[in-house]
Parts: sequence; C-alpha cells; structure tokens
Amino acid sequence: MVGERFKVVARVSSSNPKAIKPVLERAVAKGSVRESKGEYILESDMEGENARDLNRELLSALRRVEKKTRLRAEWTSDDGTTQRFFDYALKKTTRGTTK
Repeated sequence: MVGERFKVVARVSSSNPKAIKPVLERAVAKGSVRESKGEYILESDMEGENARDLNRELLSALRRVEKKTRLRAEWTSDDGTTQRFFDYALKKTTRGTTK
C-alpha cells in the first residue's frame, strides 16, 4: 500500500544531542539535518499513512536513544494540509487552500 507524502520541518532538542544525530540522519532519506542554536533543524519528505503515525515513529526512535528529547514538527501533505505537533500531541491543523 502506498502512503501519503508529507513534507516535514521540525526542530529537535535533546539533553544529549550527539546521541540523537545519527538517528535523525537515518530517518531522513531525502532532506537535511542541520544544527542551529543547540537544536537540530530537520527538513525532509517522508511517506506514510498519516502525519500522526510518522511523527510518532520519529519521536519514538529518538526517545529510544535519549528519553529527554523534544520534537516540534510541522507535517504538510500534498493537499496543503499542515499539522503541527509538539512531541506526540497534535496542536493545530490548518487546511490547505485549493487554487
């Protein structure tokens, strides 16, 4: 089954940044991970069932390495819908506009 495509832009902070960097780099097949002001900025395209599952998978992988890790992420689908998460919690959904 083919999943939906999402563009993710996320800020990741942790009490042990060196431990989570390899996990971030493995998770990002198409995109980039860069360091900025003590946190990592992740930009990538990912594919999955929905933004909530992708967000959960990413944060769970990071927390297996370092429990004190925070993820602030925006997942945008191809239809323009953006979902904002803080850790596992969905904070806001913005519907895309059709042109």
